Amino acid sequence: MTGEWRGWREAAESALYGPGGFYRRPDGPGPAGHFRTSVHASPLYAGAVARLLTRVDTALGHPAELALVDMGAGRGELLTDVLAALDPAVRERVRAHAVERAPRPPEGVDPAIAWQEEPPSGITGLLFANEWLDNVPVDVAEVGEDGVARYVLVGPDGTEARGDPVSGPDLAWLTSWWPLAPVPGLRAEIGRPRDEAWAAAVATMDRGLAVAVDYSHTREARPPFGTLTGFREGREVNPVPDGTCDITAHVALDACAGPDATLLRQREALRALGVSAARPPLGQASTDPAGYVRALSAAGEAAELTAQGGLGDFGWLLHPVGIAVPVPPL
Repeated sequence: MTGEWRGWREAAESALYGPGGFYRRPDGPGPAGHFRTSVHASPLYAGAVARLLTRVDTALGHPAELALVDMGAGRGELLTDVLAALDPAVRERVRAHAVERAPRPPEGVDPAIAWQEEPPSGITGLLFANEWLDNVPVDVAEVGEDGVARYVLVGPDGTEARGDPVSGPDLAWLTSWWPLAPVPGLRAEIGRPRDEAWAAAVATMDRGLAVAVDYSHTREARPPFGTLTGFREGREVNPVPDGTCDITAHVALDACAGPDATLLRQREALRALGVSAARPPLGQASTDPAGYVRALSAAGEAAELTAQGGLGDFGWLLHPVGIAVPVPPL
C-alpha cells in the first residue's frame, strides 16, 4: 500500500486479487475459513445443483460433453460435491471447470477438475456462480453536503473521504438502477462492473443455463446506506483494503438480469429442486431410528438453506441460453 487515496473499486481489486491479496494466498484457509456459504452449510446444496445440472442436461438433449463451470470456485468444494452427487451416467460426460483467481490448492481437488482464471468459451451446460459477483469490486457513491453523488475514496487504513462527482457511465448506471436523493450521507454501490462481468460470463455459453446466487437487493428495496463490509475468520469487520479481510457488497441482481432472465429467492429455487425442510414422520423414530435421525438432520440443514432472514433470502438469477429455464417459480 502506498498511502494514496483511491476509489473503492481500485482499492478492493488490489486488496483481494493483487500480489499477496486476500484471495491469492495459496496457503490460506480459503473462503470457508472466513465466512459460511450455502456450499459449506450442507451437502444438500450440492445435491440441488447436481439435480439442476441433470435438468439442464435433459433440456440440452444429453450432449456428448456437458460443461459444469463454477465461477469463484474457492477451494473447489462445490464442484467436488456436485460431481459426487451426480448419477454415473451423467457424471461420465461432465467436464468440470473451476474458475478462480487463486492458484489451484496443492491437494484435495479432483484431477478431473480443470483450474483456470477465466471461464472457457463455447460451453454447453451449466455455469454456476455462488457468491462470485459480490466479490467483483465496485466503486461507492455518497451524497455530499451539496446534494451531489460523489465517489467515496478510501485510504490504506479504511478511512474514507468524498471525491469527485460521479460521472459518465457510472452516473448513468446510478440514474437507472440506484438513484440517490439529494440527502447528504446516502450511499450506493455502483454495480456496473458486475453487470459487465455477468454479461461476459453468460457470453461464454453456446447453450445451457447461467446461474448467479448472491446476497442481493432490487431497485424497490435498495439499502439507503449501501452494504459494503468486510469479513475475517467468520466475523463481520470494517472493510479495510489491506489484504487482511474479505471486502464484499450485496449485488443489484436486477441490474445484471437480461430480458430472458428469471429472479428467484433461494428458498424458492431450492424447493423447486427438491430441498425440503419438512420433518420426517414421528412414527419413523420407532420403525427406523437411524433413518429418522438422518432425515431429521437433513430437514434442519434444509431449513438453514431456505430460512427467511438468512440463506433463503439469497437471490438466484437464472439466465437460459437456447433452452427453457429448468426451475419454474413456485
